[in-house]
Amino acid sequence: MSSTASETFPLTALKRLRTLTGADRSQFRPGQLEAIQDIVADRARVLCVQRTGWGKSAVYFVATALLREAGAGPTLIISPLLALMRNQIAAARQLGLRAYTVNSTNREDWNDVRDRLAADTIDLLLISPERLNNPRFREGMLPLFAASVGLLVIDEAHCISDWGHDFRPDYRRVKDMLDALAPGVAVLGTTATANDRVVGDVLEQLARTGGDPLRSYRGPLARTSLRLEVLELPRPAQRLAWLVEHLPALPGSGIVYTLTKRDSEQVATFLTANGIPALAYSGEQETEDRIVTEERLLRNEIKAVVATSALGMGYDKADLTFVVHYQAPGSVVSYYQQVGRAGRGVDHADVVLLRGGEDRRIQDFFIEQAFPARERVAAVLDELALAGEEGRTTRELMAVVNLGMGRIEAMLKILDVEGAVRRDGTRWQSVPGANWTYDAERYAQVTALRRAEQDAMAAFGTDGRCLMRVLQEELDDPDPQDCGRCSVCTAARFAQPPDSALVELAGRHLRSRPVELEVKKMAPDAAGTMRKIPEDARIEPGWALARFGDGGWWPAIERGLRTGAFDDEIVVALADILRGADALGAWVTTVPSARRGDVLGRLAERLAAALGVPDVELVARTKARPPQREMANTVQQAANVRGAFAVIAAPPPGTGILLDDRRSSGWTLAMVGGQLRRAGAQRVVPLTLATLI
Repeated sequence: MSSTASETFPLTALKRLRTLTGADRSQFRPGQLEAIQDIVADRARVLCVQRTGWGKSAVYFVATALLREAGAGPTLIISPLLALMRNQIAAARQLGLRAYTVNSTNREDWNDVRDRLAADTIDLLLISPERLNNPRFREGMLPLFAASVGLLVIDEAHCISDWGHDFRPDYRRVKDMLDALAPGVAVLGTTATANDRVVGDVLEQLARTGGDPLRSYRGPLARTSLRLEVLELPRPAQRLAWLVEHLPALPGSGIVYTLTKRDSEQVATFLTANGIPALAYSGEQETEDRIVTEERLLRNEIKAVVATSALGMGYDKADLTFVVHYQAPGSVVSYYQQVGRAGRGVDHADVVLLRGGEDRRIQDFFIEQAFPARERVAAVLDELALAGEEGRTTRELMAVVNLGMGRIEAMLKILDVEGAVRRDGTRWQSVPGANWTYDAERYAQVTALRRAEQDAMAAFGTDGRCLMRVLQEELDDPDPQDCGRCSVCTAARFAQPPDSALVELAGRHLRSRPVELEVKKMAPDAAGTMRKIPEDARIEPGWALARFGDGGWWPAIERGLRTGAFDDEIVVALADILRGADALGAWVTTVPSARRGDVLGRLAERLAAALGVPDVELVARTKARPPQREMANTVQQAANVRGAFAVIAAPPPGTGILLDDRRSSGWTLAMVGGQLRRAGAQRVVPLTLATLI
């Protein structure tokens, strides 16, 4: 850069910033201009670790504008969330940048985007990390970009590191992009949630081989607009009552975070029923529905979005005035990332953690989804080696290894990135001579780290330390300070017990809606191929009184299972479900339990008496099998039931009620019910105390 250009650079960059923000008095924050100059003038590789709201996106938008004016190629941004992409495209276009995206929701636009790339009429392209693992994208678009890109941006760069709180295997494909870049192409990584260990890992992965190390800009992570408080409310009904009591008094609108989709729906329903406009939000919803919810929150048309972590990184609503956690996430770092949605453009935002009794159980589930045990990985690799070029589909592999489809696919994705397997369409193949080894030590270290993070989250708010300071220290902020605002530094504001009448109302809400069990219409054969269940072996839709661990009926169910005696209210509730569904039945029978003895039989007798129908013994267990909860996928679950039961008497006329204590996968009820149908039962309605799914 010439001396003249060097002198005018700050003014030129500032002009672009003010165009981006639409504010004539905008100024760069400490580190922003320096990072932009590193990228544009030196074409350096840079990492920005800065608090949420610092303006990391301003760095790459302004840098993109300046690079394009200097004749450099377009910018490629790898961004993890669709919500983040939509916000970024809108901001980029405000700066006059021609911004486009390629993701799973706009496949019909891919050819147009490819043509625009070839014609150099795209300034900025946003892609999800999953695109890097898509053969069509890697073969058709990536070469075009690798040859011409002027800046590569890895947003939420902590996702690259398996030490990070939100590691995503697809981010490992970034290395392919880095290796394909022309010499001297600038690279920028950005994140707000990386401690020293993660920063070190990211710096190592993004640095030029044999070249200059990454330049990093790390700022203070304290959020002075946030006031934090932690409350211990172990029962879900207490937390629902707290929300109804306090949300109306909080100004503006905000987010209530839950750990599961089910809880997001349950909380949103209760809030709405009590006059607080709320919508549920999860990654399982259709993209269009999520967009509508995000926009309604942006316009303050609703008081709260009740969301899973799917509404997290990158969602930008500057005037969000509260974030409440209905349950605690598994790490302090995840918590910091989520509370960072609030208080970005306002002087004060309330952040309240309502710690629940079920938190650790749910956290354990996510922690245990880590890389599978050595023998299960070996089983998959051995099967693929045996299959040769024919390969295996994920469902075929489910017949070989007792892992859920999601976990098998996540494992295969890592093995693909690390060169042990490859994907050809829907089939997976072994890579001969890959020389891949199972890194047991590293996987154990990552699991131990997750447990340590979980323990730190459990201690958050209990050890007398400033809450904001704890967040800073967990993220290795170089200068943590007491905030002087949180409930530890000042005094509790929300700690009074919730109104007992509201708690009772919430308890009734949690018990009010039984869970409908869908009919299984397809079943896997022994090889894992899905086959249609014949009509004469298919059961009816059924019902569960509760879900495992819920705050409604589950405590009474769990007590009955433990003691062997169910309260009368359980019998009444089961009978009420059948009456309400117009499915009284002509007889009741049970699935024999190897673990519960005759506990279920006695409950069936009482239920049959309440319905005024006979209780009949129709099914016997013929083989001992492991509990269904130990079976992790559909193929294994069905195989575990197949041949384990026999019908020992002819079913009576009319509709039968098939009672079981718990439903883990649904295959026991489906297959035993199917045997009863084949033995002559006209209809079979499954009924269970609790369901896992």
